Amino acid sequence: MERLRFSTLDSAGVLLRLFGILARLTVTAEQEGENLSGLSTNPDKDIFVVRENGTTCLMVEFAVRFTVPFDVLAINGIDLITENAYLALPSGADIEGKCGSQDADIHISWKDKAYTLRINFVKETRDKGDEVWKISKVQFVYDTSEKTHFINPYNPGRHTASSHGLSALVTPAGRSYVCEAKQTLTLISSDHQKGVTVAMSDIQIQPFDISSDFMFSEAYKCITDQREQLEETLPLILGFILGLIIVITLSVYHFHLKLTTATQPQLPRDRSMYKNM
Repeated sequence: MERLRFSTLDSAGVLLRLFGILARLTVTAEQEGENLSGLSTNPDKDIFVVRENGTTCLMVEFAVRFTVPFDVLAINGIDLITENAYLALPSGADIEGKCGSQDADIHISWKDKAYTLRINFVKETRDKGDEVWKISKVQFVYDTSEKTHFINPYNPGRHTASSHGLSALVTPAGRSYVCEAKQTLTLISSDHQKGVTVAMSDIQIQPFDISSDFMFSEAYKCITDQREQLEETLPLILGFILGLIIVITLSVYHFHLKLTTATQPQLPRDRSMYKNM
């Protein structure tokens, strides 16, 4: 009986230690989202951060606009016509997120969760062994019964628009994606397969490998920005080359002119000397 009592006490002690370890792990994995949009110098641009144990693990800065089609009843009361609702991501949105070594996500909600934008990120290794991260899925949940943007909708309700087979914003691991140009995604809605447009601009995103708190790593510019930068600098480069060619041409001409003048026979200035010639 005494032996059974000690066995029970030992088991209870083991369980208590296990619960303590689980509790510490839960605290260790504590993550929180912060909306820092008030720090943005651009009123249309939002800043969202996910932190783990007080350290930044995911950062998103962008301006987002949505175009959402919805049905309204025509004047004849029979036919349906499609209208568009235009929404922008507000600065006062709520944020939740999750960080991981290979996948991460962020959920941004507003209007009492009438609208929610979900973005999923994954890290993967390509064929050549290069490690990259990308956006693998985007979802936008919206409620057409919310009357701020949806006026007289037919059969109002909650819908989810999702991407399919998405591989967007592919970026080398350890770097942040930067793009001033507009990046547009089309999501397919549960509302009769309508196409919902998500337009992102003025973007800087990093979901993995952030080395400094609240600081993005080295920027990786999108192809569109690289092309626009080339288009801006190309005229300057061509102008410089053209100016250099003109200077070289004038210098060669001036040197040739001096050389030719030096080799020509000099005519005597005194006319009396012509008699002796």
